[in-house]
Amino acid sequence: MSNEGGIHLDTSLGYLVKEASNTLRAAMEEVLRPLGMTITHYSCLELLAQRPGLSNSDLARGAFVTRQSMNVLLKALESEGYVTRPAQPPVGRVLPTRLTPLGEERLAQASTAVRAVEQRMLSDLSDDDQDAALRILRSMVRSLQEV
Repeated sequence: MSNEGGIHLDTSLGYLVKEASNTLRAAMEEVLRPLGMTITHYSCLELLAQRPGLSNSDLARGAFVTRQSMNVLLKALESEGYVTRPAQPPVGRVLPTRLTPLGEERLAQASTAVRAVEQRMLSDLSDDDQDAALRILRSMVRSLQEV
């Protein structure tokens, strides 16, 4: 049976990238679950550690979720004591979010777990191959973003 004009999954780079993404996501969820976190929880905390004061919209974009989903998550993280937001926006309508000391502690645990997954994923690659993979993936993303 021929698939002349179609995509051959065993040689499709797009399919392999998606399979790698799904496999990485599953491995990350597995190590984050015992910490009571999802990848979105972790992504939100990591974004806040790197750029304190981000808005709900900025966090949603960075974690690849809707603003509504991020708002629900931020309320949960706030009630758990991981983040703090002012009751009133200091300027405009944006409520800047910051990690609490508990949030920083939980992020450190999650980062260690996620880093171990990434190290496992890269364990068969030399440093040069890891650098090349980063460069190639960044180039692919840029090419697809250029419209």
